[in-house]
Amino acid sequence: MHVLRHPRNAILVGLVFVVIAIFYWAAPYFGNGHVDTAGLTLLGALGVAMGLMAYVLVAGSPRDR
Repeated sequence: MHVLRHPRNAILVGLVFVVIAIFYWAAPYFGNGHVDTAGLTLLGALGVAMGLMAYVLVAGSPRDR
């Protein structure tokens, strides 16, 4: 299965970090603590970067069958 036929696999890699960022925000928000917006921003950017890099790495790999 090549990533160009199924780009959702690369998107799922990035979504893992976005989901972690949501939990990272929700825990202090609902627990009346301090929300670290810098950490949220970096986790969100990391999710985008990891999804893009997973797509690039798989798309650039040879097609072995």
